[in-house]
Amino acid sequence: MLLLPVWYGWLAPPELIPAQLALVLLGLPLFTPLRGLLHVRRHTIAWSLFLSMFYFSHGCMEAWGNPDARWLAFIEIVLSLCWLVGGVLYLRHSNKQ
Repeated sequence: MLLLPVWYGWLAPPELIPAQLALVLLGLPLFTPLRGLLHVRRHTIAWSLFLSMFYFSHGCMEAWGNPDARWLAFIEIVLSLCWLVGGVLYLRHSNKQ
């Protein structure tokens, strides 16, 4: 949630669309599962992992197409993979109890 405002608002603003539009389109989906994640609901965690793949794909596309922001895209890729792996490990661990 902190990477996108820093990325699009300060370090590498987009050239083709306004930065505010990019922040809304990319940042708003992060808030949809937030309540369920904060309340540690297994169903929300499982569905949010699909959302992490969107950010993984976005990071891959930015790393490929935007050499100036490649390091930011790699950070997004790593964070989305941490989200995915952490969610899967939590779901596996909580299922055994």
